[in-house]
This record gives sequence, C-alpha cells and structure tokens, in this order.
Amino acid sequence: MKYDDVVLGRRSIRGYQKKPVPKALVREVIEMAMRAPSSLNTQPWNFYVVAGDVLDRIRAGNVERNLAGVPDSREFRSHGAYEGAHRARQIEIAKQLFAVMGIERHDKAARQDWVLRGFRQFDAPVSVVVTYDKSIHGGDIAPFDCGAVTNALVNAAWSRGLGCVINSQGIMQSPVVREHAQIPDDQVIMICVAMGFPDDSFPANAVVSRRKSVDEAATFVGFDD
Repeated sequence: MKYDDVVLGRRSIRGYQKKPVPKALVREVIEMAMRAPSSLNTQPWNFYVVAGDVLDRIRAGNVERNLAGVPDSREFRSHGAYEGAHRARQIEIAKQLFAVMGIERHDKAARQDWVLRGFRQFDAPVSVVVTYDKSIHGGDIAPFDCGAVTNALVNAAWSRGLGCVINSQGIMQSPVVREHAQIPDDQVIMICVAMGFPDDSFPANAVVSRRKSVDEAATFVGFDD
C-alpha cells in the first residue's frame, strides 16, 4: 500500500474476526514500527504481545476490578476530564459510535457493555502492551517516543490487513496486565493496542472521525506565500 492510502484509510477497529493472528505477522508489524524516530536514537520502547488464554485472563481481571469499583492504576499521568473543544470532539465521536451501534442515550446496559468492551480490549485476538524502562521514567521524552512507535505500529498493521485501536482502558488495571503479561517491575506500562483482522460486519468499524483542518491546527510563520 502507498503511504497516503495507509494514513487516509486507517481507522480505529473495535470489532474483530474470531481468527488468530500469526505470530510471524505481528513480529513483522513490530519490526516495521520500530523504524519510528526517537530522541537521540534511545529507542526506549518494549512490547509485550499477549494472546489466547493469557489475554482472556487479562480481560477477565480488568472487567472484574472495574465492576467492583477498583480505582484505575494507569502508570502514565492523566490530565483529568476534557473540556472545551477537546470535550466536544470526544462527544462527537461517541455520538457517531453510539448511533451506528444503535445504543440509545437512556440504555444504560448497552452503554456499560460498550465501556466494558474497552476493558476487554475489544475482544481482539492480540494485545500489544507498550512499555519503557523505569530508569528513564519521570520525563516526557520516553512517553513521546512511545507515542511515535505506537502510531507506526497501527499504520504498519493496517498496511498488512490488520486493524488496531489504541486503548488506554485495557491497561487501566495495570496490576492485572503486569501479572499475566509477565511485565517486570523495571518497566513502565505506557499503553496497549488491540490488534486483529477487522470484522467488516461490525458497524463501529465504518466510523471515520472528523479531523481538524490544517487552518485550525497550523500556524505558518516566515513564508512568502
């Protein structure tokens, strides 16, 4: 696929075929993703790739703790609730997803089930947990670099027929993820990516989010036009 086709065609996939993803294909995707740039070529990222019974245990633990009201324990900083334009975009995509999935505003059970799908990592056959070394924890550079490699990961997957969704809900109960994915204490859990073959019959997979225009996002200085 051409680069433009990957970037313009890729979308977040929230419904997957019940079809295993070959380990060799995931390795290929990760190898391509690791061409991402990093500060001073430090390449701080590591990947814990889980599937099968291990991923099922993570799903079950995430859901159980969430329903029990256990506070989240994400290992990256949160800014709190979104406000203003950011909140408006969050609401806009939620409305799009709920509309195509037929989830009514008053349907609390359906809305909760949708939230729990996130904790189940959208029932994807593979989850890639991105971490970085705790020895460089505390600054913003390593998380920035992990963001770059995560973007490269989802694009590389899309170019090979795989869908992904970057999913912070899947690592909100970090002790569960750390235990079952066998992540050592010298790693900081940054994010996870659900991955698998897209289910084209799943309505939410057709949703494409609206993006800001260049004029809204970019300021050009020093150009002669």
